[in-house]
Amino acid sequence: MAELSNIGYFVIGASDLDAWERFAIDVIGLQAGRREPGRSLALRMDDHEQRILITKTGEDDFLAAGWELDTHDELDAYVEQLRATGAVVTDGGRELADSRRVERVFACEDPNGLKHEFYVGAHRAPMSDAFRSKVLLGNFNTGRLGVGHVLAVARDPGAQRTVQFYKNTLGLRLSDYIRMEMAPGMVIDATFLHAATGRHHSLATAYMPSEKRIHHIMVQVENMDDVGLAHDRCAKAGVAFIHGIGRHPNDRMLSFYVQTPSGFGLEFGWGGIVIDDDSWEIKTYSQISDWGHVPPSPQVGGPGR
Repeated sequence: MAELSNIGYFVIGASDLDAWERFAIDVIGLQAGRREPGRSLALRMDDHEQRILITKTGEDDFLAAGWELDTHDELDAYVEQLRATGAVVTDGGRELADSRRVERVFACEDPNGLKHEFYVGAHRAPMSDAFRSKVLLGNFNTGRLGVGHVLAVARDPGAQRTVQFYKNTLGLRLSDYIRMEMAPGMVIDATFLHAATGRHHSLATAYMPSEKRIHHIMVQVENMDDVGLAHDRCAKAGVAFIHGIGRHPNDRMLSFYVQTPSGFGLEFGWGGIVIDDDSWEIKTYSQISDWGHVPPSPQVGGPGR
């Protein structure tokens, strides 16, 4: 049975490419890749030609999640599996593959209208063009674990239909749950799922009121100090904080959250665990954070103060 290896790229819609370029490169630490002036900006995190593609659109939102398979045969088998479940899968063709900088790509939508793309053969940059961040001490944690993770917004109360699609149609593996009463009558019920290479979650989902398709994306660094330094850069640049530094109980990620130029969040983290399915125990947690991740207080003078 063919399985998704990892989530290998994000595609994001933006009304302001220049704002994204400043945020991504000068603050977060990514590197600019291919540019199509007025149309798109590719962002690099490692030896891939692009890990995040920002496209100029009429909406500021997350557009697509790109899921990697390791071989052409596995991609073909996976597409057959998807279609056998009743999913409507389309061949993206040469134009979409070129845009994503991959050899082949197929796509379908989940029950909430979020686009999922399935690909093989991500293009690598030449050795002479190694990844270089202007601001990071170390590197992003990518490789076989992929680009990071995304928390997708479920539109169905309880998210049962959404979770079943991710488990039974996409074939993702269950990691754990967080169920927490944030306030009287307000319950967060999130499900976390991982792909074959084991990043604690490549995708999470929860029912929540939101105009966006996702709550946040996450990028992870290899050096813990880069979290603190990025936090300071966000504060200096006046980027809006969503949550301050804290640690999650399930993936053990040390992180903070800021608002991207497209209006959804970005989690910047370090230390997330990798799941070994032979020994993994699925748990339900009753709190989102062991400590921290406190929203900014307007009484203390704004973000980062």
